[in-house]
Amino acid sequence: MVFKRRERLMGNQFEFTLLGASASEVEPLFDCAITEIQRIETILTTFSSTSVTATINANAGIQPVQVPDEVFQLIHRSQMLSQMTQGAFDLSYGSIDKRFWNFDTTMTELPDPAIAKKSVALINYTNIILDYNLQTVFLKEKGMRIGFGGIGKGFAAEMARKKLKESGVQSGIVNASGDLAAWGTQEDGSPWTIGIADPNAKNGLFAGFQITDKAVATSGNYEKYAIIGGKKHSHTIDPKTGFPVSGIKSVTIIAENAEIADALATPVTVMGIEVGLDFINQLQTIGCIIIDDNDRIYTSHNIQLK
Repeated sequence: MVFKRRERLMGNQFEFTLLGASASEVEPLFDCAITEIQRIETILTTFSSTSVTATINANAGIQPVQVPDEVFQLIHRSQMLSQMTQGAFDLSYGSIDKRFWNFDTTMTELPDPAIAKKSVALINYTNIILDYNLQTVFLKEKGMRIGFGGIGKGFAAEMARKKLKESGVQSGIVNASGDLAAWGTQEDGSPWTIGIADPNAKNGLFAGFQITDKAVATSGNYEKYAIIGGKKHSHTIDPKTGFPVSGIKSVTIIAENAEIADALATPVTVMGIEVGLDFINQLQTIGCIIIDDNDRIYTSHNIQLK
């Protein structure tokens, strides 16, 4: 039987879908996954002064901070992704001056380009210094901040999937507001059917495809944006210019791992269609679907949409 449970975690709606014999069997498993995500949130959140992230940020420009191995390894993997994407993915995106970007109905004009550029001056992943012997993290510049908004949900979904599989769950989905990890099959033995959100219709689906033992993440400008001078401006900021990226409504990444899928969706948006697809086409196990502002669809070589 299929059992579902929804829970608000990490500021997002999580949905767990598990196959099991009875409700009494799966309830403790739901609890196990939720407890794991709550644990991760406590470590990574920027909304608590006692989290590991907050401690790293509080010591920016002052001293290195020793961190738990799982956080160190997550930051290490993030740094590798930053190198691969030439900074389009960057944990120090948390340094952005948000005064210029609130993306709501009160935002009526874009900031001056020079001010926008200054607002992203502290975003530079090369200033996140890792000491592999001491397991420390040091932000070189005062005022620098890291944040896991671009990878945290995927990491949490992946860790929850790992816990559930270790607990003997043969099939399920952990869906972190669109960043999801699936394994096993449906009751009838067929793969899980996953829908891509329609950028033009709230709660609508643009396309569906089947997966098993895969992860999917979507980054889009259809939920958070500002309209200025009749033009829609995405909430995704290019860390090099300080201005919103344009031209793309949504990017969906299909990968083996939810952390990777989550982390690649935004950089492809920043890179743009041509460069983004060229980048993904060099990664054999990663698939990509892009919808542009004119509803044209672009896919990586390994994706065939029906």
